[in-house]
Amino acid sequence: MKFFALAGVGLLVSGFALTIAGCNFVNSSSESSTSTTSTFKSQSATLTISAAASLTNVMEEVRLLWQKENPENFLTFNFGSSGSLQAQIEQGAPVDIFVSAATKQMDVLQKQGLLLSSTRKNFLTNQVALIEPKNVSALKDFNDLKNGSVKRLAIADPESVPAGMYAQEVLTWLRILELVKPKLVLAKDVRQVLSYVETGNVDAGIVYLTDAKTSRKVRIVAIAPEQSHSAVSYSVAVLKDSKNVTAAQEFVQFLSSPQAKAVFQKHGFGIASN
Repeated sequence: MKFFALAGVGLLVSGFALTIAGCNFVNSSSESSTSTTSTFKSQSATLTISAAASLTNVMEEVRLLWQKENPENFLTFNFGSSGSLQAQIEQGAPVDIFVSAATKQMDVLQKQGLLLSSTRKNFLTNQVALIEPKNVSALKDFNDLKNGSVKRLAIADPESVPAGMYAQEVLTWLRILELVKPKLVLAKDVRQVLSYVETGNVDAGIVYLTDAKTSRKVRIVAIAPEQSHSAVSYSVAVLKDSKNVTAAQEFVQFLSSPQAKAVFQKHGFGIASN
């Protein structure tokens, strides 16, 4: 199975720019071992999982953990912005499980009858962070984004990427959105924002705390106040058209298992209360 995606490019504009959202289709291999727990009740299967880009690192570790217990079943991940993944599903992409970084995209798919609604759950939380290149140390908090020393500020496209939506909410709450609009560079997803900051192509960026923690090339300047943005809530659900419903349901359940929770918490994610 192959996906064809267009790479998005951030643009420096006086307002919000249009960005073509893209994502990479990642094929994962499996590991073999034996286990007496968490085995499939179904026949062997390959699950295709479309997941928010901010989960790229942690899901690789979860995949390895899962396949040690389920060696005959394989996971294939398609990482990208939640909005672009939603659009792919609406267009008929063969996906078994969708993991979104916000409830908005799940709500849309559920209203269209594309989800097995009984499998939907919120399972992770996150925080919003301001970052800059590691050796710069020019900023002290979000309000410093108004300063002339900041020429370019990267955020994900708020029209299609939850991380960008949260960033826009923070800037609005701080009453600095209009002041920083001319500095904005819009990225196709939160990982592209991180890359822009790592390479020094921008002076600062707004990402999830978990993304910032994956890089040694950036410095965390500040964490956005909880009340400054909508709650960052990751949702997961099985798609109604999945060819591997039983297997997909078991993997969704596994995401809330003690061993999976420990991996998510190690990477800086919070565990949702419901």
